[in-house]
Amino acid sequence: MADSASLLFNPRTYDPEHFDPETRRLLRATVDWFEARGKRRLIEDYRSRAWLGDFLDFAAREGLFATFLTPASAAGKDDQRWDTARIAALNEIFGFYGLDYWYAWQVTILGLGPVWQSDNAEARARAAELLAQGEVFAFGLSEKTHGADIYSTDMLLTPDGDGGFLASGSKYYIGNGNAAGLVSVFGRRTDVEGPDGYVFFAADSRHEAYRLVKNVVDSSKYVSEFRLADYPVAPADILHTGRAAFDAALNTVNVGKFNLCTASIGICEHAMYEAVTHASNRILYGRPVTAFPHVRRELTDAYVRLVGMKLFSDRAVDYFRSAGPDDRRYLLFNPMTKMKVTTEGEKVIDLMWDVIAAKGFEKDNYFAQAAIEIRGLPKLEGTVHVNLALILKFMRNHLLNPVDHPAVPTRLDAADDAFLFQQGPARGLGSVRFHDWRTAFDAYAEVPNVARFREQADALCTFVETAAPDEEQSRDLDLLLAVGQLFALVVHGQLILEQARLTGLDEELLDELFAVLVRDFSAHAVELHGKDSATEDQQSWALGAVRRPVVDAARSTRIWGRVEALSGAYEMAQ
Repeated sequence: MADSASLLFNPRTYDPEHFDPETRRLLRATVDWFEARGKRRLIEDYRSRAWLGDFLDFAAREGLFATFLTPASAAGKDDQRWDTARIAALNEIFGFYGLDYWYAWQVTILGLGPVWQSDNAEARARAAELLAQGEVFAFGLSEKTHGADIYSTDMLLTPDGDGGFLASGSKYYIGNGNAAGLVSVFGRRTDVEGPDGYVFFAADSRHEAYRLVKNVVDSSKYVSEFRLADYPVAPADILHTGRAAFDAALNTVNVGKFNLCTASIGICEHAMYEAVTHASNRILYGRPVTAFPHVRRELTDAYVRLVGMKLFSDRAVDYFRSAGPDDRRYLLFNPMTKMKVTTEGEKVIDLMWDVIAAKGFEKDNYFAQAAIEIRGLPKLEGTVHVNLALILKFMRNHLLNPVDHPAVPTRLDAADDAFLFQQGPARGLGSVRFHDWRTAFDAYAEVPNVARFREQADALCTFVETAAPDEEQSRDLDLLLAVGQLFALVVHGQLILEQARLTGLDEELLDELFAVLVRDFSAHAVELHGKDSATEDQQSWALGAVRRPVVDAARSTRIWGRVEALSGAYEMAQ
């Protein structure tokens, strides 16, 4: 049985021995760099909005980004590959120490997406060389007026008569736009109408025709606005044209947005050490704060939710790494990580903040930073609502129309995830098929709260078959989002159970976690009941799906003991 601390990232004990030696060295070196830097410097740089120059110098010296973000097809060294498992591990570390560091890395991943999907050998070689030099990258998609609505881009490319273009227009919310050696920019030609006119091209932030306007946020994250004025785009700079440019944009998002989940996990882990340690050592009315039943419940709920986040995200990695033209299940699990895992992170922070109260505002703690940063992740790379709407496209096939798929193993092998840059056309989501979700639940049918949640999941299938939104209701996004939350819980529970089976997680902890999920499902069912457009049948179904978790006071007490053991387990050196 794993102890509580072993389920969470702890810099004191971290040894990623499941990876190859170079990956293991780089991950540990990254942890050691942050630990040597110390908490005071970490917080002061966050408060002063300092640019991350020293961090990027460290990454360049170690070849960190080049090793982790150069696919095998462009590699110059044996250890370079695109390996989602080790990328996820680094996301968690960056989140643990500060979202600013993660953000510079994350937008570099997005900037590289169109390049690694391109057939432009010269651009690919240039990108690999820039990575080797320690440069960062940027993804020039979003615009001030249109956001990420790529149908409406106002970045215009006018033919120059020599096979190239002059690009003019602005981009907004572009991370690393102040320093990127290469910016992948999305635009459209002035001489071609419709989707055939789309273009992705490579720009250099140091070019005289590239004008950096400002950092649009008050943060070390340099989220830029930049403008191009007759920027010369040579044939060698063109990454994609036509519909392929559109597909490259969406497929890049598929790769890059996955990183939000593990960053959220890292934030919550660091905050949890602080919160539990503080609560365990604070005396209120002559008793430790942790002696109060509501405090124990809140911290236990926070802990099991965090464990659930980790289990789901780790299992989702396997589906990403095992994906191919005939297995695109990752297209559901991706928006799940962006929406469900990150909103769980908000709940984890809120539960702990309710316990530590004013301590959560203090400037010398990581928690004050975490409480702000955790809010951004569900709102980056598409809002919760956008991702819920996307998840709904998979609901009927996932719940009701399973097919046989080969079993997906744990994927921690040192392989290159080449398919992520060969995803093909970004369409056909309604045709994606899934294995039977019930299998994961069947394996834990004897766990009381898994069985209770299974009743709710089966009820959702009945809802889809007998009371699903009709054509008119399908235009009511408010109603649909409530349904989407119910479906997301089933998918969340499924992957948690799959990962629990693969890792041998003890059933007592799983039972406590599913007690929380039963409550969540009931709450969303009640929300659906109250929607303005819910029919009588839907209202009746919703109340019928409400369940009370199976209560076991002794179990909850034992799980609380694991949470209490986190007190003093880690504190960052000053």
